[in-house]
Amino acid sequence: MNPNIFREYDIRGIVGQDLTDKTVTILAKAIGTFFVRNNARRIAVGFDARESSPLFRDLLIENFNACGIDVVNIGKVPTPVLYFAVFTKSVDGGVMITGSHNPSDHNGFKICLGKSTLFGSQIQEIREISFSGNFSKGAGKTEKIEVLEDYEQDILSKINLGARKLKVVVDSGNGMGGVTAVPIYQKLGCELIELFTEPDSNFPNHHPDPTVVDNLQDAIKAVKEYNADLAIAFDGDGDRIGVVNEKGKIIWGDELMVLLSREILKQKPNSTIIAEVKCSQNLFDDIAKNSGTALMWKAGHSLIKAKMKETGAVLAGEMSGHIFFADKFYGFDDATYAGARVLEILSNTDKTLSELLADLPETFSTPELRVDCAEEKKFAIVQQIAAEFSLTNEVITIDGARILFENGWGLVRASNTQAILVLRFEADSEENLRKIQETVEARVKKLIVQKY
Repeated sequence: MNPNIFREYDIRGIVGQDLTDKTVTILAKAIGTFFVRNNARRIAVGFDARESSPLFRDLLIENFNACGIDVVNIGKVPTPVLYFAVFTKSVDGGVMITGSHNPSDHNGFKICLGKSTLFGSQIQEIREISFSGNFSKGAGKTEKIEVLEDYEQDILSKINLGARKLKVVVDSGNGMGGVTAVPIYQKLGCELIELFTEPDSNFPNHHPDPTVVDNLQDAIKAVKEYNADLAIAFDGDGDRIGVVNEKGKIIWGDELMVLLSREILKQKPNSTIIAEVKCSQNLFDDIAKNSGTALMWKAGHSLIKAKMKETGAVLAGEMSGHIFFADKFYGFDDATYAGARVLEILSNTDKTLSELLADLPETFSTPELRVDCAEEKKFAIVQQIAAEFSLTNEVITIDGARILFENGWGLVRASNTQAILVLRFEADSEENLRKIQETVEARVKKLIVQKY
């Protein structure tokens, strides 16, 4: 078994290579044993539309039962619906079988113990159980329940749209997001232009990852063609959102957080709001300006949720489009709900989305830049970058190395899900952005080709 499938906050690999029938059987027994050791005996299981997911579901259920775990099978659903089941049904945890936004030949497991998503040492504990072969034995039962209708009604009960009728492009990218977003937004009274709603594990139109500009081109085109108020796009398993405004401009996760945090802070001043290290300085400044407490934290859905619970934060978000609401919601990342909150804000004003964010100071930034880097080298390179730049600059090392320059900042961090380094840069002018980016990228590229 490839030890690299055990990531910081989930288990993920390539089907047929890392995840075979044999390895998934071992993983299922290990996860089941982990649950038994933590007194979790009734577990919800959901799966996405990937070709390998139904088989993995069967292997999970069979081997959970063999460990003495009772399984509640909630069927083919987006990841947030699995989280919803964990929060609202009588279960002790859950497992979502999903490859998220990764290529179609990838798959994986997001695991919840109680209402918390596993990360770090807990994932490594499952790894140790896998390699030990010491698995629990028992005779669990399985039942199937429907949760989509309950989930839909729950969101509809929490959202109050104003009188303004909205025209919305919804781009599901043939992932799972449209399964919940389309019916909910229709019942909220929006006029929808649907793109690629039908789940298809081959992703025939574009890859379902709204952090990549190319993947949003269909949404941008449709907004302009239909004169829509905005477009909402989803990743493969429906826990990440992408937004395009009425002019066809992409609203990245940190700008979206400005919109959402302002609305919440009107009702709940002095609240804590968490943003991860890739987010614009504008967001941290805006939260403070609107009587909130801004907290910079590590990227990763499990890590963010744990920090929210620890700090009592009402909202958290990532550049990647994971948006977490504890305000009127459960604290997990749900793109359908986040989209509904955006629609709620927009429907209660006569301003456009671009007008609502027009007062943000102009900055110049890159999207997330992904640089291929060997799995065994990526963390060492980030450490080296932090050490070198700290001789001349302030470096924030909460998650990677966020290097502060006089006119902006640059970030280098190791992805916890792929063999890549993630870079991002922001500055007060295009010239300063270019200088910061060239300075940092030059050093990163040299380190990548060096031997460790």
